[in-house]
Amino acid sequence: MEGDTASLCQLLDEDALILDRVRVGPVAENPLHIASLLGHLDFAKEILRRKPELARERNSEGASPLHLASAKGYVELVQELLKVNSDVCFLSDQEGRIPLHIAAVKGHLGVINELINAMPESAHVKTDGGETILHLCLQYNQFEAFKLLLQSVENKDYFLKSKDNRGS
Repeated sequence: MEGDTASLCQLLDEDALILDRVRVGPVAENPLHIASLLGHLDFAKEILRRKPELARERNSEGASPLHLASAKGYVELVQELLKVNSDVCFLSDQEGRIPLHIAAVKGHLGVINELINAMPESAHVKTDGGETILHLCLQYNQFEAFKLLLQSVENKDYFLKSKDNRGS
């Protein structure tokens, strides 16, 4: 919770398997989820250095650490998570939203840029409701994100003419 990297290293020196035990226990979130939610960059980097596979773990709501960092707008943390595994861009949460969807809904332009640069194909992923990234930008009044995405995506006609599951 405090992002105390020195304490993390001390705990890992005392018990090298502590991060492994977190992965098999009945915990809803691992320490990387919490670090990503709170923006503890150095703490997250240390966890990623020791257990990079934690970047793929999902919490009880289906959110990965990348979802959480994207929601909060932590650009540097997003960069670190993408270095470990950029395929996490395609993990969807319980609502069928990938990290790019979350960043767009929140209007975090820096995060949107990082995610698009890492995995341009992720812009084509629709939610479970068939919504494109542009649907979400407009639904949540994120006009700057809408403009940025229109500049960033290929095949603009596809996005502008796509309909969600309700025909919108």
